[in-house]
Order: sequence, then structure tokens, then C-alpha cells
Amino acid sequence: MSLKDIILPFAAHSVTSRGELKEGRKTMLQSSENAYNSPKYPAVPAPSTFTPNKSSSISAPTEQATIGRSLVIKGEISGAESIYVDGRIEGSINLPEHRVTVGRNGNVAANINAKEVVIMGKVTGNVHCSDRVDIRSEGTLNGDVVTHRISVEDGAVLAGSVQVQSKPESKSNGKASDHQNSEAKASAAAAGN
Repeated sequence: MSLKDIILPFAAHSVTSRGELKEGRKTMLQSSENAYNSPKYPAVPAPSTFTPNKSSSISAPTEQATIGRSLVIKGEISGAESIYVDGRIEGSINLPEHRVTVGRNGNVAANINAKEVVIMGKVTGNVHCSDRVDIRSEGTLNGDVVTHRISVEDGAVLAGSVQVQSKPESKSNGKASDHQNSEAKASAAAAGN
């Protein structure tokens, strides 16, 4: 059945109580006798095809990869899009320009380097963000955090050190080597040394 078969009987035709098809439109307030004898509105031919209004169409969402509940990934994840983890990842996640979201069922045993990290599940490892870390009430993070902004909701668990930086790092004046030293210390602390 096409859209034309559905719309045509309602838009340009009426059906009498005897099941006969009549042309013309019937308004809600007219009596049934008057509607068929002298139609108030002329019949409008139905369009042959349906064309959606392009201005009202919804734009495509930003691209995001999803790791489903039943998936287990061991190794390094890197790429140029955001990721939503509802499964298990062991290794490292390196998405410096994108978001890493750990869903309620997500379990990540990895160091994470991303622009944004949202934790609703469990993360064991160090997190380095160029923008912000958001630990929701169901989330758990066991590891050190280096970020510009951090949000920890009531009920969330954060076990580790937090370093909040006031501005983006520059490689001049030896700050890059200071950052590498702090990462080495954070890795040693996470390993239990």
C-alpha cells in the first residue's frame, strides 16, 4: 500500500454511508446531504509522489562509535571520532580530540587520553583530558586524573589523585618535560610502586 492509497481517500474523496466513493471535501459542520450535492470546496488532485520538506529534516548526529555490552576489546584504541563504551576494554584509549563515554555497563581497564571523558560505569586507569572529566553518580574511577575541568556527582567514586590545570600546556619553557615526569609518576602510582 502506498502513501497515495492512504492519503487519497481522505484528502480528495469521501465515502457515503452506502460505501460509494464521492469527490469533494466534507467539512465537519456540514450535513451529509448538503456536502455531496454542492461541495463547498473543489476536489484537489492528490500529488503523484511524496516529497519531504528538506528544511525541516533532522541533521545527522555527530559520529560516535559504540562498543556494545557483549564486546571485549584488548589492545590500543585510537581514531578520529568519539566512542561510547558499554562493553569491556583492556589496554589504552587515545582519542585526543574527541569524547570517551563509559556507559553504565562499561568496564574499562585502560589509560584514557581524550578531550572529554564521561564516566557512568567503571574505569581502572589514568585519565588525561584536554577539556573535562565528568564522573556521574553511578561512575567509578580508580586512577589519576589530569584535566582542565572536573565534575564528580554525589555517589560517584574517585580513588586517585586529581591535577587540575589552569590553561593548555605549551611546549616552551620546559613544561612538556614536566608533564612527562608527572605522567610517569602517575603511572608508577597506579601500578602500585
